[in-house]
Amino acid sequence: MEHFDVVIVGSGHGGAQAAIALRQAGHEDSILMVSRDRNPPYERPPLSKEYLAGDKPFEKILIRPEAFWGERNVTLRLGANVNEVDWMKRVLVLSDDSTLTYRKLIWAGGGDARRLSCPGAELAGIHTIRGRRDTDALKTQLAEGVRHAVIVGGGYIGLEAAAVLRAKGFGVTVVEMQERVLARVAGPEISDFYAEEHRRQGVDLRLETAVERIEGEEDVKGVTLSTGETIACDAVIVGVGIVPSVGPLIAAGAAGSNGVDVDSYCRTSLDDIYAIGDCAAHANPYSANAVIRLESVQNANDMATVAAKSIMGDKQDYDAVPWFWSNQYDLRLQTVGIATGYDRTVLRGDPAERKFSLIYLREGEVIALDCVNNTRDYAQGRKLVMNRAEIDAELLADTEVPLKEMS
Repeated sequence: MEHFDVVIVGSGHGGAQAAIALRQAGHEDSILMVSRDRNPPYERPPLSKEYLAGDKPFEKILIRPEAFWGERNVTLRLGANVNEVDWMKRVLVLSDDSTLTYRKLIWAGGGDARRLSCPGAELAGIHTIRGRRDTDALKTQLAEGVRHAVIVGGGYIGLEAAAVLRAKGFGVTVVEMQERVLARVAGPEISDFYAEEHRRQGVDLRLETAVERIEGEEDVKGVTLSTGETIACDAVIVGVGIVPSVGPLIAAGAAGSNGVDVDSYCRTSLDDIYAIGDCAAHANPYSANAVIRLESVQNANDMATVAAKSIMGDKQDYDAVPWFWSNQYDLRLQTVGIATGYDRTVLRGDPAERKFSLIYLREGEVIALDCVNNTRDYAQGRKLVMNRAEIDAELLADTEVPLKEMS
């Protein structure tokens, strides 16, 4: 039975950063990264943006050159799942029935794209965007002559894909169950701005609408909506969130309901097992200490560093400022903070000029900013969020006064 000092499950941003951080902290013993993905660690955000558009080849989205991992003595076991965890014996059973032992385990398994459950959901031509294989399959079908695509979900993934497809001339309908796009991540002002932009770009946007069934015998031919209307299409892209990949940990007895629970050092309730990234539920200081999962590169990287330092005996609480971004058309949306429980917003700038910020307040404190084509506000607003700054709303709205002068 093979033994590794640290086993990392998952090769996304969190898994890759965990291995890097361990080596940077002076860890000299063996490290194994196990991943069901068959590719060396690569960036996920470009999958619905530059990689889908063909603007970046796969080699340009690798987190590190492939040779990097061998040079750092990090063993990659790709195309393999961890099916069982025996935390008392520190044994892992892989999908190829092989077993191995570990001293410390870092679970960076991420999640699986949530799929539709309606009739017709298994037809060919239905895509998700979670890994390279997903995007490659979509690109292949698009190249074979798709005329119209229906995108289910008006979040980051759905709207980014819509922007790419419209730029390539495909017909696009976006179907969103909620009353506005980006409802989980942004306020109504941002949602309205992006809805108007997508419609201006030719997207047929359907809000407060659900998918009843997918039409077709073998391949997708259309989508029937809750309104009774059927939209003819050749492809369906589903972007309705993820299901955390933590089954083996929960089966082993780890605490968790929405993902797996971790403490401020990213430790699970099982001895010597850490969890990081999309699948890790934690009390976040920037969400009023609510227990949440954060699906972001920032969260994965920062949690990875916290876990690695803890393993090396340098325990530091996870206290990183959350940030996110999304590229759609010529618009770059950058977010800092989490707008949980905000009770007021301040508009800074003019949306008509395609450069503005929306500042979120809770009980007078700045808790988050959404910045559209406004990197200066995004960078300077970070300190306001960190300090929970209390700034007069009229001053926040004054674009003549830089945010850095308000901290």
